[in-house]
Amino acid sequence: MKFYNVLAPTLLVLLMGGCGNNSKDKKDAFSLEIKNPKKTYTTEDVLTVSLDNKKAIETDSIIYFLNKDRVEVSGNTLSLSGKKLGEKTLKALIYSDGEEFEASKNITILSSIKPKLYTYKILETYPHDIKAYTQGLEFENDTLYESTGQYGESSLRKTDYKTGEVLKMVKLADQYFGEGLTILNNKIYQLTWRENTGFIYNLKTMEQTGTFVYGQSREGWGLCHDRENNIYKSDGTDRIWTLNSNTLAEKDYIEIFTNTSKINSVNELEWVEGKIYANVYQQGSIAIIDPSNGAVEGVIDLTDLKDKVTQHPKLDVLNGIAYNGEPNILYITGKNWDKLFKIEIIQK
Repeated sequence: MKFYNVLAPTLLVLLMGGCGNNSKDKKDAFSLEIKNPKKTYTTEDVLTVSLDNKKAIETDSIIYFLNKDRVEVSGNTLSLSGKKLGEKTLKALIYSDGEEFEASKNITILSSIKPKLYTYKILETYPHDIKAYTQGLEFENDTLYESTGQYGESSLRKTDYKTGEVLKMVKLADQYFGEGLTILNNKIYQLTWRENTGFIYNLKTMEQTGTFVYGQSREGWGLCHDRENNIYKSDGTDRIWTLNSNTLAEKDYIEIFTNTSKINSVNELEWVEGKIYANVYQQGSIAIIDPSNGAVEGVIDLTDLKDKVTQHPKLDVLNGIAYNGEPNILYITGKNWDKLFKIEIIQK
């Protein structure tokens, strides 16, 4: 019995050590290599990939993924055309006699185009509530709906944009910080900031009819929709999430990149003729984004627009973008701005 008691722990240690080594050996059996690797790639690049089979394991099949999306590697080449931008993991799953091995490589995919630069011309100026900490702005049948923020002051508003009159207001409970909004299928959807809660309202009555929660997205910032079945949500990062319009569940996301770098944070969103217009947080500019891959196709410089409103201690950044179907025309305001601007977008 004494011999058994000494032997059993020894065998257990050996077995545990053996399992750890097997696991490590399995992990290190293959490595994924890219010929002539670069720090970053674009959607015009074609990668030549190969697997270093360090243990000379006979393979049955290999499947490649770019993050969670399966990709086709044909003749050891992978075209990045049509792929989403961002910081990705290229992963190979290798199958051999019922076992699965994995090898991966991190890559960054940038846009292949340089963003066009735009400026603006003011066409009209309308009054806007200087106490409204604007977080979301959207037209529906020529009526402007607005979401405002700040704890204890957040609201949902229906307004006459020409006079600035608030036609109807729904106040949020003090524990909620209102954020972006969008309107789809006779429903208003409104985000809150850190409360992981979105509100659903009847468009006609503005009565709250339901709530929804966020998934992997960090916070609630901006909302827009593509007039079909997708709602887009920003969360204060470089990501814009696609939500199912029926369940509000997060389906996927794009990462926002130019041809040189990523856009770290966007806020208010608006859908304009097939593109997402996103307010770049704290920069007084709007990025024009391809919703299919996250590429920034243009940047609208509105930096000095804030100088054209009444200056006061609570004045904050641009954060209201609305589109009313007029080509190259946007309606712009900001947090605690006393004006709403109708502007024409002009390419530099």
